[in-house]
Amino acid sequence: MSEILIGGIRVGDGCSVFITAEIGINHSGDIEVAKKLIDTAKTAGCTAVKFQKRSPELCVPQSQRNQMRETPWGYITYMEYRQRVEFNELQYQEIDEYCKKKEILWFASCWDTEAVDFVAKFEVPCFKIASACLTNDNLLRHIRLKRKPVILSTGMSTLEQIDHAVEILGKSNLVLLHSVSTYPAYYEELNLRVIPVLRNRYQIPIGYSGHETGIAASVAAVALDACMVERHITLDRSMWGSDHAASLEPNGITRLVRDIRLVESSMGDGNKCVLDREIPIILRLRRED
Repeated sequence: MSEILIGGIRVGDGCSVFITAEIGINHSGDIEVAKKLIDTAKTAGCTAVKFQKRSPELCVPQSQRNQMRETPWGYITYMEYRQRVEFNELQYQEIDEYCKKKEILWFASCWDTEAVDFVAKFEVPCFKIASACLTNDNLLRHIRLKRKPVILSTGMSTLEQIDHAVEILGKSNLVLLHSVSTYPAYYEELNLRVIPVLRNRYQIPIGYSGHETGIAASVAAVALDACMVERHITLDRSMWGSDHAASLEPNGITRLVRDIRLVESSMGDGNKCVLDREIPIILRLRRED
């Protein structure tokens, strides 16, 4: 199985699990909330944080632009809402500087080609492609032209659709994440056994992007050889917004990182042997007759 480098960190078999705290749009357009979420990820021991970047003028369908909705900013159009939760270049410069200060990687899911070019200005270590964009061939080609590692989520996709995306992207510098795109996902929907299926099919690093509540399945994904785990984080799951219910609060992401590291240290090398610490127990307890 191959491995790749993301920001100088090895990702693949035998490597420490790359743990991404997805901030997404859980900052609700507030740079101070974003910084608190970066702090949360760093304190928990995550490898990176991830944001989402869209160009609303390109991503919001005409049929949805004038639909009204209740938001923390009042009763506004969906288009205005989408614009309010997008950070501008100065704000991303602040995020970039803050992450460097905190010594944590950051990158983003880019939903359109303009967003890719925008994020590329910051020399991010990789690009993420959301499950919703897996069939957007033009976006995949545009991202690959940036010559950075690519992480591709595979929710709501068939194996044939994944085959096509992998053919466009190529297997070099590619990580696939098994994912189920329901928010929050039910445990019976997660189908973690797809992780080894993807490993065998593509022979590249495979990870897991979870949208379930709790941490059990994300830890189990590591036992199934997921080399990367991505989970949404929030300061409070009761906050307004569509992703908070499927997110982990500070205590949850801290426990997830702790348990993933414990599972890593428990896996061993598969060679059955007698441990030095077992020898006194053998002498005291074992009977040959």
